[in-house]
Amino acid sequence: MSQETHVTWLTQDAFDRLSAELEQLSGPGRTEIAKRIEQAREEGDLRENGGYHAAKEEQGKIEARIRQLTQLLRSAEVGQAPTSTDVVGLGSVVTATIAGEESTFLIGNREIAGDSDLDVYSEQSPLGQAILGQKVGSSISYTAPNGRSIPVEVLKVEPYSGR
Repeated sequence: MSQETHVTWLTQDAFDRLSAELEQLSGPGRTEIAKRIEQAREEGDLRENGGYHAAKEEQGKIEARIRQLTQLLRSAEVGQAPTSTDVVGLGSVVTATIAGEESTFLIGNREIAGDSDLDVYSEQSPLGQAILGQKVGSSISYTAPNGRSIPVEVLKVEPYSGR
């Protein structure tokens, strides 16, 4: 049986930022949390040691993020953000009317948007699949997970600038 690998498209900036985060977490991050655990352990009874339990919980979160980043970067396809302003592609910022409400969002992976407050829809999502390749002015509909048909009109397409 072959296992299908999910490829994640990332800009070079996002790839570099995530690689640096992975390097920091894998090296200094692990070292720092290990020191905090050891210091808390030396304080005595672990059952009532809040600092120890907090440090162990943080260690679990760091290890989970390391696994997530490792998988993401392993399956990443690095490319330039699209330059088209008339066709929706990976890395496009789209303004569309969805079920009568105007919305602006990025098509791609949440990690591309970094700390921005821009909404992100995966290209694998029902909306993402429906609008990839659509032109400005296109009116389409997609089927939501609840089975409803939702109308979408693409109003504007911009390349994601990374801001």
